[in-house]
Order: sequence, then structure tokens, then C-alpha cells
Amino acid sequence: MSLKDYDLEIKSEYRSLIDNVVQDFYIPFLKEADSYKRAVGFFSSTALIEISKGIGSMAERGGHIQIVASPYLSDEDLVAIKSGYEERDKIIEGALLRSLSDEHADYYSMQRLNLLVSLIADGILDIRIAYTEDKNGIGMYHEKMGIIEDSEGNRIAFSGSMNESLTAMAVNYETIDVFCNWREGSDSDRVALKSNAFYSIWNDSEPNIKVREFSTISNTLIERYRKYPPNFGLDEEQFDRLMHYHRGIPKASSKALPVGARVPADITLHPYQEEAISVWVGDNYCGIFDMATGTGKTYTGLGAISKLSEDLDDDLAVIIVCPYQHLVEQWVEDIVRFNIKPIIGYSSSSQKDWKKRFSKAILDQKIRKDKSFFCFVCTNATFANAYVQEQISKIKSPVLLVVDEAHNFGARSYAQLLDERFTYRLALSATLERHRDEEGTELLYNFFGKKCIEYTLERAIEEDKLTRYMYYPVLVYLNEDELTGYAQLSYEMSKCLIKDKNGRHKLNKRGEILALKRARIVAGAQEKLEALKEQIKLYAKENNILVYCGATTVLHENTDAYDIDDSEMRQIEAVTRILGNDLGMEVARFTSRENIETRAMIKEQFLKGDRLQAIVAIKCLDEGVNIPGIRTAFILASTTNPKEYIQRRGRVLRKAENKDIAEIYDFVTLPRPLDEVSSLTAEQAQRDKALVKNELDRIKEFGRLAENSMISNELIWDIEEAYHLTGEGAEGGFAYE
Repeated sequence: MSLKDYDLEIKSEYRSLIDNVVQDFYIPFLKEADSYKRAVGFFSSTALIEISKGIGSMAERGGHIQIVASPYLSDEDLVAIKSGYEERDKIIEGALLRSLSDEHADYYSMQRLNLLVSLIADGILDIRIAYTEDKNGIGMYHEKMGIIEDSEGNRIAFSGSMNESLTAMAVNYETIDVFCNWREGSDSDRVALKSNAFYSIWNDSEPNIKVREFSTISNTLIERYRKYPPNFGLDEEQFDRLMHYHRGIPKASSKALPVGARVPADITLHPYQEEAISVWVGDNYCGIFDMATGTGKTYTGLGAISKLSEDLDDDLAVIIVCPYQHLVEQWVEDIVRFNIKPIIGYSSSSQKDWKKRFSKAILDQKIRKDKSFFCFVCTNATFANAYVQEQISKIKSPVLLVVDEAHNFGARSYAQLLDERFTYRLALSATLERHRDEEGTELLYNFFGKKCIEYTLERAIEEDKLTRYMYYPVLVYLNEDELTGYAQLSYEMSKCLIKDKNGRHKLNKRGEILALKRARIVAGAQEKLEALKEQIKLYAKENNILVYCGATTVLHENTDAYDIDDSEMRQIEAVTRILGNDLGMEVARFTSRENIETRAMIKEQFLKGDRLQAIVAIKCLDEGVNIPGIRTAFILASTTNPKEYIQRRGRVLRKAENKDIAEIYDFVTLPRPLDEVSSLTAEQAQRDKALVKNELDRIKEFGRLAENSMISNELIWDIEEAYHLTGEGAEGGFAYE
């Protein structure tokens, strides 16, 4: 067949988390090709592994492959190059060699590198290195495009944000645009332009772009990775295997692939995850997975979905609900591995037609056996939308509702949507109990059922699922103006107390607004900035640092993401100046004002640790953002909500390569220095206690599992002695934050 014969199957756009780019694009079209030309961005061994997908069949038939890549030049490299032209090749060669990693110990990665370097040795694949050059010096060339051509002259050109790296291909949400030269109009013109551009670059005739061959790099690749004869059938071997979503199913049974969710062959759940699913099944597929952050809560949930789908012969509708947009996208990254093509619903979803997809899936499920399973993943706000609720009511098959960060659904606005439409139910949360809301907590248990597992943070540390940590409480104090404002708001709040139906005191609506104002005073205490500068300067040459700013805004029920108020933004900007200007560190902001693509890029650079040293963030630890590379966290936020600070700690403790222990600097805010407390009147000391007790709770919780618990214990004793709190509980007061 020719490429033109695939015309109806070739899409104009491929999205990496919705389309299977390797199996739907590279493998089928490269199988028909005679030549493959690629400009791939940065040169690395990971990029080479990804480039190899799809080329085996073409290479075996004698097709030719041309690759253009750019060296990743550090600031030091660029400075060194300016020192003398004769050093240029040596410096670029060094940068290329640094990009070759030996981390890829798994079978398929090594097989792919072996295949690729065998093609280099046999003259089938050529790699040339490109960089930009003008009067200002040299830079990096990272255009991404490709041309696939068959023996009849049919060509497919593609371009876009898809990097040929494992992260970009499999994790980040990116796109490529596709053009075919046999299609009339702009498609044919775009193919010609891309082809001409590649020809000019390859032959070193493109203005301001220099292209070189580095024989040393080719020889190094061959020497390092060529171990055995090339396996030209590697794509069929690897991806046929990954289609067997049941572990242990023999290859002969692969003809009838499942319609619904299945655990992929390359994922093995831990015994505690399997046990949780077993308990959930035994309770008629209802229950709660109470699992510490970083212990595999999402995979356990997807394993449960797969089990139910299999038990129901895939006659199932799955609704997965998350509080935030980026959490939806993090779920999608994992969902697609479990034989699921999700419908992604929220206000700025990349699936602009998600409403149409959702209603069509419900209709198809009624009339088509091959469409008996579908999965809709959305934000809390989208789930509460009248249109979505109406569509859910139309579903005739059994429905499984999966709610992530399920504590949010104890709020009445969401709890009223939990009804008998959902035959099967699963709540996921690291902290299900709602802070000062026993009624909301009870609603959750009544709907979802009992806990199928309670995997605590303490157990996770003991079993090496989370990193051990050192805890350093840093005392700061309110200045005179802040203390006056805090006391005044506390006085006004005392007049806003009402009783709930159980006779317990709580704040009315005005009191809650005042509590948020008071929380902003604590979160933005000016002394934190000087204390931060003093503590962090010891880490000015380190990397993998998080500075977490105080967050007091509330997520409104009809929105998908937090906004940042002016006071929060001022603190973020001040912290960024301290790190970037005063200490000369490479720093990036990580807030809701950065889009998903920017945040993904920051996370990737942060994890590499080769340039970006620190990120200044707000809300990311509360929103479930996965940044496992954090080694040192400076937490300026002074929350009194155990749910929030337990989650924050758990996300700092996520496992990562070369991360043996984490460090947490917690900025503890007290009304005044402890040596001044003895001079207070009883009334003044009593007003201080609401804030003091809440801060003590957090110190005790963080300190009890720390490797250096004596530091926090000594501080606890000092505070309790100063305020005569020995033997008192921490209940009482209304220091809501």
C-alpha cells in the first residue's frame, strides 16, 4: 500500500494524550515509507529511543532516515564558545555526550538504542547537528517537523510542539499538525515548504543555521549501545504485548480485545492495592480508598475501574470527578494506559466538542456492543453543571462514580448530587474527614460506604513509599500593625458566632469572610520574607527547591481553578525577587496564572535540576500537583486545616531518583516573641491562644514523623510553657485559614 491509500485514516491533528501517536501515526505510516526526515529538537538518548518507534520495518526494507537535532548548550557552554572559535566543536561535542544517558536499563529501551545505532553503522540512518548562528553568537535550533515519503512520491509532513522525548510523547499534553501532498490547497503547499526547508537545513544552506556532522558522536553511540543484531520487529513485539491488558493472557487470545478498562501488562499493583480493590468488590463495588499522597491512589482507583469493567463484561459508564483542571489532565495521563479513551470535560478542555462526545457516548452505549463502555473525566464544577447532570440521568447502563479528593463533596452543593443514579461508588482521598464539618464527613460515609483501605503517611514512610524527612520549624512573628489587625478581626469574629443543629458554635457568613481576612494577615506576615532570605541563602547553589507561598483564596463552586488575589501575588513577587535578584538563583513561578503547557515545562526542567533551581508556587500542594523532585521545601503558608497541611507534607515526600531524604522548613507564625508573653494580661494571652494552638497542632503533626523530632519537641515545650498550655487541648478558637 501507498501512503495515499491511508488518506481517510490520516488525521490533520494528533494529541498525545488522546491519540496513540506511536501506534496510530508513526508505526502504520512509516511501515509504507521509503524515507523519513526529522528535525527533533534537542539531542538525547531518550529522544533517540522515541525516534526509533516505527522505523524498524522501513529500515529492514532499505529505507533511509535523516535526523537533525540540536545540542543542549548550557550557559557555561555559550560563554566558553565566545572565548574562541577553535573551541566550538569541542564544546558542542561535550554537550552532545552529556546528553547520552545510561539510565535506560529496561529491555525495550536498550533494544531500541541497539536498533538505531545499528542503522547508523550500516549507513541507513544519518544524524546531523544543527545550531543557530548570527552576529550575536550561537544558539539552539529546536524546530520540530518531519517528512514521511513512500516510493510513489506521496509525502506526509508534520510539525508542532511534539518533542521526540519520552516526557513529551508520553506525559505532556502536546500536538502535531499533519499535511499530505496529494490533498489539494494549503496541504500540498505546506508539505512543499517543509520539504524545502529540511533540504536546505540538511545541506547547510539555510541562513543563520549551521549544520555539522560529528563522527565522534556516531562512533560513541555505536560503541556504547550496539550489543547484538538489530531487532527489526521490535515495534510489533512491544506494542502487541502492550495490547494484552490482562496480565498472563496468552498471545493467542488477543483477537478479541476488551472494550473497557484493563490493567496494562507493564503495571503490577502492590499487594495493599490489590487488597483494597478486593475489599471494595466485596462491598458491592462501593467504598473509600483513604491513601496517603504518593502511595498509588490513582492506580488503585484505575485498578478498581478495570476490575468492575471486566466483571460487567464492559457494560459500564465511568464518571471520574476531580476538583481542578490540571488534576483532570494528570488523571488522563494514567487513564489512557488502562485501555480507556476518556472524554475530557471542563471549561477550557482541549476537547472543544466534549459535550457532543459525552452525549454521543451515552447514545452509542445503548445501541452498540463495541461502545458499551465509556469514561467521562471532569472537574467538580463541570460535574455540577446542569447539562452534565441531565446527561448522566440519561445513562441506562450501570454507572460508576469515582471522586478524587472526595472531601470536597461533603459540601452541600455537591452532596446533593450524590444519589441513586450511581450504582457503584468510589471515593479517593488522603484526608476524607472534613475540617470542623462532621455533618459533611458523615454524608460522605453514608454515600460511599466504609474505608476499604487506610494507608497512612506513617506507614508509607516506614514501607519506603514516601521519603523520610527532616523538619525545621522557623519562628516568625506578627509586626505591630499585623497584630493590631489580627486582634481587631478576632474581636469582630467573636460577634459572628452561631450554633449549628447540634448546638456547636460556628461562624456565620460574615464571620467566614472575616476569618479569610485574618488568614491573609498570617499568610502574608512581613517577617517571613526576611526569615526566608536568611534560611534559603544556605541553599543558593542547590536545586530542587520549592518555596510555597501563603494561599487563602477559596475555589468557587462554579469554577475549575483558583485565581490569585493581590496580596498573594505580592508575596510571590517578593519571594521571586529574593531568590532571583538577591541570591542570583534560577527561579520560576508556578501558579494558576501559568497555563498547563508552561507548568508542564517548569516541572520537567525542575526535575532535571540542571538549570532551574527553585519554583515559587501557590496552591500546587493543595491541588494535587505531582512534583516528586522536591528535596527542600520552604512552606510560608500557615494553614490551620489538617487536611491541607497533611497533603502538603505528603506531596513534598514523593519518591524521586537520588532523593534519600527531604527537608521541610515550616514558617510558624506566632503573635509575638515568647519572651514577651509573660508581660501580657490574661485577656491578651487568651486572644493569642487561638493562633498559637493551631500552629502547635501543625508543629506536632509534622514533628512526630520527622527524623529530627527533638527540634520540634523542644519548640513545642517552649511555646506551651510560655502560654501555660501544658495539658490543654487544641480545640477552641476560630483561627480559620
